[in-house]
Amino acid sequence: MSFVKLEKFILVAIFICSQITYAHSTQPIKFIDTLVSETTLILSSNQSEDLKIDKLKKIATENVDINGIGLYTLGKHRKTLNDDLKKEYNELFKEYFLKSFANRLVQYKEAKIEIISEDKKSEKYTIVSSVLNATKDRPEIKIDWRVYTKNPERPLIRDLIIEDLSLARTQKEEFNSVIQGADGNIDALFSKLKEFNNQ
Repeated sequence: MSFVKLEKFILVAIFICSQITYAHSTQPIKFIDTLVSETTLILSSNQSEDLKIDKLKKIATENVDINGIGLYTLGKHRKTLNDDLKKEYNELFKEYFLKSFANRLVQYKEAKIEIISEDKKSEKYTIVSSVLNATKDRPEIKIDWRVYTKNPERPLIRDLIIEDLSLARTQKEEFNSVIQGADGNIDALFSKLKEFNNQ
């Protein structure tokens, strides 16, 4: 099962989770620049694939607002969940998110991103613009990182915008499609997530 259908979205969905634990700078543009450099080092190392996956999952857990992204992707449906179901969903989404990115990201050893600029939208959000350099197999891809800075000492990634398409919004639309396809029964989404996580 894959909720994100576009291959370049999958690639960057993977990259979203590389928010480096070692990125000491809290300035968004430096934070992203450091994470890109550190991620490249991990992917190009001679470590085993399993070890790389473990490191990437740890990085994502500590530096991506997974719960925030997960609740956003539920849209209006999150209002139907009681506290117990919301907790279950958060756990399912986190496992889905970590598994889907780590198993794919580890395949990319030469993903080179060039940081271009930053645009502070508010006290809570800054957009950092970058490009994924072209290779013989793919064209250049424009990537904007939405950095959440409500706590300026601990920036987090909330979204990626790839070629003007929001990753979070795309995920939200696909989750909604699953639920609507089951006549509004959110259990269908839970089942899909469990199926993917158990593979």
